[in-house]
Amino acid sequence: MSFRRLDPAHILATARRLEQRAARRFAGRGLHKVSTEIVALTETTIAETAALIPPIWWLRLLIAAVVLAGAALFLSVGSVIPLNQIGRDSIRSVEGVEAAINTLVLAGLGLTALVRLEARVKRQRVALGLHGLRSIIHVIDMHQLTKDPVTLTVDYAPTAVSPERGLSAAELARYLDYCSELLAITGKLAALYAQAVPDDRVAQAVNDIEMLGSNLSRKIWQKIMMIETLSSPPAPSRSPRRKKTGTPD
Repeated sequence: MSFRRLDPAHILATARRLEQRAARRFAGRGLHKVSTEIVALTETTIAETAALIPPIWWLRLLIAAVVLAGAALFLSVGSVIPLNQIGRDSIRSVEGVEAAINTLVLAGLGLTALVRLEARVKRQRVALGLHGLRSIIHVIDMHQLTKDPVTLTVDYAPTAVSPERGLSAAELARYLDYCSELLAITGKLAALYAQAVPDDRVAQAVNDIEMLGSNLSRKIWQKIMMIETLSSPPAPSRSPRRKKTGTPD
C-alpha cells in the first residue's frame, strides 16, 4: 500500500460510509440527497480519471499519420523541383533564405501543436469534471447556509418567513460536520484529476477547487465552534476570598 498516491477505492468507501451516516441521522433531508449524489459523482470521477491515465492511442496514431503525410509532401515537392536545378543566385538570395526559414518555423510550430494536442484534449476533459465538482461544492454550501447557531439562543425569535429549524444543538453540529466532510471529499476528487494528468494548468485548476472547499469548510467550523460555545454550561462564579487577619471578623 502506497501512501504517496490517493487510492480511489478508499475515497469511494469514505463517501459511501458518509452517505450511510447521513441516512441514519438525516433521512429524507437535503443533506442525505447530496451525500447520495456525492457517491455517484465519486464513481463517475474515478472512472473518468482512470480513463485519463493511459495515452490516447488513436490520437497519437492520427498525429503520426499527419506528420508522415507532411514529410512525404515535402519529399515529393523536393523530387519535383530538384535543388540542383535552382540557380545558385536564387538559393543565396534573401527571398530564398527567408522562405526556407518561414517554412521551417511553420513546420516546427505545427509539429509542436500536434504533439501537445493530446494534453489539450485531456485538459478539456479535466475542466468538465472540475466544473461538476465546483457546482456540487456550491450546492453543499447552500444546504448549510440556513444552519445558523444564533437560532439556539434564548433571545432568538423567528419571523413568518424564517426557514424551518427543527435541529437540536447536537444535531446541528453533526449536520455541519457532515457538510464539512462532503467538502473534503470533493477536494480529494479534484486531486484525482491532478494525479491522473500531471499538468501545471490542471494542478492550478485543482488547487482553486480545493481552496474553494477549504474556505467554505472554514466558515462551517466557525459555526460549529459557536454551537459548542452556546451549548457549554457557564462557569460557576466564585465569591472573592477574604484575607485572613489575626483578629476574627
